[in-house]
Amino acid sequence: MNKRFTSTWLRGLTKLAQIQTKLVRNALKQNAAKAASASAKASKVGKAKAQAAKIDPLGLRSEGLSPVKPPRRKAVRPKAASDSGPATQSPRAAATGMRKSGAGRGAVESRVRPARDAWLKGDWTRSFHSAPPAPGDLVSHLAYGMYLPPVRGGGKRPLVVMLHGCKQTSEEFAQGTRMNALADEYGFAVLYPEQSRHAHAHRCWHWYDRSERAGDQEARAIVSLVQAVIARENIDPSRVYVAGMSAGGGMATMLAVRYPEVFAAVAVHSGPVFGDAHSAISALATMRRGTRDDPLAVIADVPEFAAHPGMPAIIVHGQSDDVVSPDNAGQLALQFVRLNRFVDASGLLLHGTERESALPGLVRRDWMLDDVPLVRLCRIEHLRHAWSGGDGAIPFHVSNGPESSRLIFDFFRLHRRITTEGYPLAQQVLAV
Repeated sequence: MNKRFTSTWLRGLTKLAQIQTKLVRNALKQNAAKAASASAKASKVGKAKAQAAKIDPLGLRSEGLSPVKPPRRKAVRPKAASDSGPATQSPRAAATGMRKSGAGRGAVESRVRPARDAWLKGDWTRSFHSAPPAPGDLVSHLAYGMYLPPVRGGGKRPLVVMLHGCKQTSEEFAQGTRMNALADEYGFAVLYPEQSRHAHAHRCWHWYDRSERAGDQEARAIVSLVQAVIARENIDPSRVYVAGMSAGGGMATMLAVRYPEVFAAVAVHSGPVFGDAHSAISALATMRRGTRDDPLAVIADVPEFAAHPGMPAIIVHGQSDDVVSPDNAGQLALQFVRLNRFVDASGLLLHGTERESALPGLVRRDWMLDDVPLVRLCRIEHLRHAWSGGDGAIPFHVSNGPESSRLIFDFFRLHRRITTEGYPLAQQVLAV
């Protein structure tokens, strides 16, 4: 009895041991399979990362992220200073497009040739001006940049005021237009007022809004800055010019109409017709199609028209502009023709001559007085909403096409503002 029980107990124990051994082996096989699968997956991911690294240096794709472009480095701005002591930078800084790329490394040149445009000879200053505040405001600070080429002789020099467009800064406009390189060549000073983001999220000038807290305030601040610079920098007050692009062009027209006693000539690049828009919504409509009214009647309705002495003007516009319709350029030119009393209210030519010529890359139309153009319209072929002949590395500027900055200053050189008895704000034409 005892032997039979012992034998049965041993057989059961042996069978239990076999079952446990089998379970352990199965568990080991499953773990080995999982480990092999994980190893294969890790190897596959590693190969994918290695392959992605070849085409994606930031390693974003291997992490399931969308690759992004690295931010474009900007020139470091000095801390703002008052008008009495503007901060000064090397000409290899913001105004020139030259930026330090690190310790022991050279400066990064503009991608546009000739490279001499990146190596200017003068000084760039960055500061702010305390302008007369708008009603209800305590202070009004207008930021600006300024370029002064080396002094030539002891005489006073001209001043060109440059007004940027939307989504631009004074530094970008200086580099994009390359006006400072031209200043080195001819010896004039260049002033770049800058719209604040607090006034407009996209830094647009309120060229369409003449209210005291918008366009009117901005125009007064710019004129106040110009007058301060004239007094401080030995500027010839009879040779102060204003130029602008897009929204800056609209503000340049406003300044030319409202302050003819300050400016000798105006240049509008890719800008809107004047006096048609009175709100942001109507401004977009004007940009898209120009004015639906007679542009001669629109300018005649401006309060300053009756006593305006006239203003030499050059209008530059791209024929393929899809932001500000090229129709604006033709209408704006007619408005300045009327403002300079070339034509009557019906458009009949009263004096002077009209001439059209085709030049490489553009068609030019002039309204001449004594063989000198008082109003000039330049239509540039194939140009979209951009400054022609500038630095193509900067948005809203292209390197190809006629050099707009030279077209503009060559026109400015023909004109200066003088004072004559009985007509204190008359403009005089100077052929050079």
